[in-house]
Amino acid sequence: MKYKGIIFDLDGVICHTDQYHYQAWKKLADRLGIYFDETINHRLRGVSRMASLEIILEKYDRECTQEEKEAFATEKNSCYQQLLGQMTPDDLGEGVKETLEWLKSQGLKLAIGSSSKNAGIILERTGLYGFFDAVSDGNNITKSKPDGEVFEKAARFIGLAPESCLVVEDAQAGLQAAANAGMDSAGIGEAAGSDLAVYRLERFSDLIEVVKGR
Repeated sequence: MKYKGIIFDLDGVICHTDQYHYQAWKKLADRLGIYFDETINHRLRGVSRMASLEIILEKYDRECTQEEKEAFATEKNSCYQQLLGQMTPDDLGEGVKETLEWLKSQGLKLAIGSSSKNAGIILERTGLYGFFDAVSDGNNITKSKPDGEVFEKAARFIGLAPESCLVVEDAQAGLQAAANAGMDSAGIGEAAGSDLAVYRLERFSDLIEVVKGR
């Protein structure tokens, strides 16, 4: 097989927590009197928590100190974590568990490459905690996507060279991060329409055909 490892973004690929993010950011924005809607929320996809906050604060009517920003981010994350408590294995995307099990049965190394600091909670709630060979997330990186650090570390954690890894992403920033890390990428969802995607997946299970080289 061309690839020895596959690195997955988490949110929007393995599962979908977009609505939880939106609800948590919306609650904070409403409290601060900042206009926030689905269009603005869309700009936050694949972006770190602090970078997302900066986008929201573009519409704030005053400057904030770093301490205030950190407090806002913590407030949002506390709300988001409460919402994540509602997640179950049913929140996995269609065909995800079956496809992951098949990939693992073929001897491929599987890793998570996510900017989220809540990857552990999400994996636990969806029944995938301990399933992946490695997790590279917001807790061990200093640069968020489109920087390639999160994927570079994921490859290092599973002991593979970048060219041996395929990244699966749903966001443009993630596809750019894969390219910056020297890895091929498979786009799913909106990312499937990007010129950066080497492969375009209509559904998660299409990965099987990619791995088979078809």
